[in-house]
Amino acid sequence: MADFYGLKGGLLMNQSLLVSGFGLLFKNRVPGQLVIQMTDQCNALCPQCGMRVIEKFDRSTIAEDIAKRIIDSAAAKGVEAISFTGGEPFLEIELLMELIDYAGKAGIRFIRTGTNGFFFRYMGGAYFEDRIKKIADLLAGTKLRNLWISIDSSDPDMHESIRGLPGVVKGIEKSLPIFHERGIYPSANLGINRAIAGRKIISRVKNVEIPEGARNHDFYDRFVDAFSRYYSFIIDIGFTMVNACYPMSTVESDRSIKSVYAADSKAHMINFSPDEKGIVFKALLDAIPAFRHRIRIFSPRASLYSLWNCYSNTIDHSYPCRGGMDFFFVDAKENNTYPCGYRGNDDLGKYWELDIRQPSDIQCRKCDWECFRDPSELFGPILHVLKSPLGFVKKMLKDKAVFKLWVDDLQYYSACGLFDGRKPPDYPRMRRFGPHACMNDEFKPRRSDL
Repeated sequence: MADFYGLKGGLLMNQSLLVSGFGLLFKNRVPGQLVIQMTDQCNALCPQCGMRVIEKFDRSTIAEDIAKRIIDSAAAKGVEAISFTGGEPFLEIELLMELIDYAGKAGIRFIRTGTNGFFFRYMGGAYFEDRIKKIADLLAGTKLRNLWISIDSSDPDMHESIRGLPGVVKGIEKSLPIFHERGIYPSANLGINRAIAGRKIISRVKNVEIPEGARNHDFYDRFVDAFSRYYSFIIDIGFTMVNACYPMSTVESDRSIKSVYAADSKAHMINFSPDEKGIVFKALLDAIPAFRHRIRIFSPRASLYSLWNCYSNTIDHSYPCRGGMDFFFVDAKENNTYPCGYRGNDDLGKYWELDIRQPSDIQCRKCDWECFRDPSELFGPILHVLKSPLGFVKKMLKDKAVFKLWVDDLQYYSACGLFDGRKPPDYPRMRRFGPHACMNDEFKPRRSDL
């Protein structure tokens, strides 16, 4: 699986980051982030990914000198966040550690990477613990801020079947205390799919005799239950943070979308129709409040609310993506730059030759790549109020719920320590965001909204 998900919008809302980027905000810019695809090599079977081990194509890994040149350029451009992704980055662990260390020394403040978890496969014995300690020690010796580990189902057998990694869940559970002892608090990363809760695939009922509304309610209920089971499961095995990756199925008729980052698929398990997506976003939005006091949840509810509205054919509250303006993606094969991993027709050339002082003004909402869309949604209101205070007020008056959710997100991120993966959670601060908070929330879970 191409595991570069993680960090997401929350980290980019760091208060100190906002302060350092204050001048940028007045120029209609936000602090930059860069995703570097280190390699497209992978050793897993994930059906949702075009880079899985059984796919036949020439694999590539970025050269160390090229990667360092990109990092130097990113630092010179004032980029605050870099992700090292794959493929599976830990297949090139020596290069990964070198680049993390180099980025830290270059002054990049937010460095993250992730894994499908293959090295956590549990075989028992002292060798397993020694191997995990070695990897944890290597990471602890760097300035890595966040590490994410993919977990796609609350059913261990289902997850391991999806990934082709038997024994990985038990190994993760045994490894998390080792990482925590070394000051590393990994995040569980869910790629939203139809088998979140086990082998029973969640699909909408096809019987035409059942009213559409009833089908929607059933689909919604099953996803709320699936997300709830998932959060309970990862809490039980020891995670302190979690994020959800949104379904990456795009409109086929839109020829401007040609994925250069092959973390997408037409497999039914992860492919959702537009109306199904709307219901899934609503279900996640409504499932989150019951768990926010128990685990740090990256997914911003304001973003989920906007996506739900977008796919429900009601008011589109969303802000355009900053991909191609402040956020960029570099691929492993050609080492070229793109506005994101999915706008493959927009090749911007070498990153060190890119003049980000002249950003694109494309108002892009063509995909739901949360790595770029979530921070765009979180920064959007700030940019809007600075550019057009009256326009911002008019937008908020049309639907006060989205503004309240946005303010609540910022308060929650602060209580979560801004998702610093090198610090433990502060549960006393998170406690006020427990289920009781939803009782006073104007936007309570309601199936009738579907």
